[in-house]
Amino acid sequence: PFITVTGSSFVEMFVGVGAARVRDLFAEARKRSPAIIFIDEIDAIGQRRGGGGGFVSNEEREQTLNQMLAEMDGFDPLEGIAVLAATNRPETLDPALLRPGRFDRQVTIPLPNQQERRAILELHCRDKKLADDVDLDKLSRGTPGFSGADLANLVNEAAIFAARADRDVLTAKDFDDARDRIILGRREDSNVLLPDERHAVAVHEAGHAIVAALSEHADPVAKVTILPSGQALGVTHQLPVDERHLYRESYLRDSLAVRLGGRAAELVVFSEASTGAANDLASATDLAIKMVTEFGLSPEVGPVGYPSGGPMFLPGGPEVRSRAYAEETQRLIDKEVA
Repeated sequence: PFITVTGSSFVEMFVGVGAARVRDLFAEARKRSPAIIFIDEIDAIGQRRGGGGGFVSNEEREQTLNQMLAEMDGFDPLEGIAVLAATNRPETLDPALLRPGRFDRQVTIPLPNQQERRAILELHCRDKKLADDVDLDKLSRGTPGFSGADLANLVNEAAIFAARADRDVLTAKDFDDARDRIILGRREDSNVLLPDERHAVAVHEAGHAIVAALSEHADPVAKVTILPSGQALGVTHQLPVDERHLYRESYLRDSLAVRLGGRAAELVVFSEASTGAANDLASATDLAIKMVTEFGLSPEVGPVGYPSGGPMFLPGGPEVRSRAYAEETQRLIDKEVA
């Protein structure tokens, strides 16, 4: 038997209800043992307890957690019951939950690699009609960093594009448009650029493409467009040949050059810059900061790592940077980043 519950279903306004539900859950599992209990979003009840300061906390969530700890590894032996739990906030869990005898094995689920993405795409394309030009290998190569849910969404969006065109067969272009839609946002036909703007965007994207093509270590260019999508007025899309897990300094420097190629092209052709490079500058600066402070690639600062904080599985939150160095080092870091 596979018994599944969510962490939030134990949390109640009334005192003792959560703990009683935990008791009932384990009693039910003991009756039906051997059994598997799966608790989703365990961080709802398993967060670190506030035991500092010498006060006694009587919070309802803590009673629930205490009951869970006692059930899993108390005096009663837990025979024939395997307990699994899932969370994407492992850093907030109470240390007592992770001790031997409780959740003593941690399995990290990373984002899928290229072969796994191909298998996931095959799964979601099983009941869809695909045209002959759809290459799942190429599609899996062009979706680095996509999770399983992202890939399901990609196939769904491609099906929507085909349905809008009154087709029941999905073509390579449908998948291409779907990927652009997910990465960049919706393409607005009403968002028409002025002729001089279109010329500026074309020059900018040509700069990215030429620098990428001429850089020895950069990823090859797969697609260049000056049709506005979402917030982007134009895009130069590069496709890595292989999925890398390690990047050399030469690759990172070429990556910086490609990001700044659009701004450089504007300066060459128009002799002045525009606001179109804001996103490039932000991502290039972010990469440069990582190269100096985390990867130790600056000879001036040296092989020192000052990693930034933030939860591991939830990107995009406000990052809290605690500075473990002096003002003088900060000045040196700023100079090296520039």
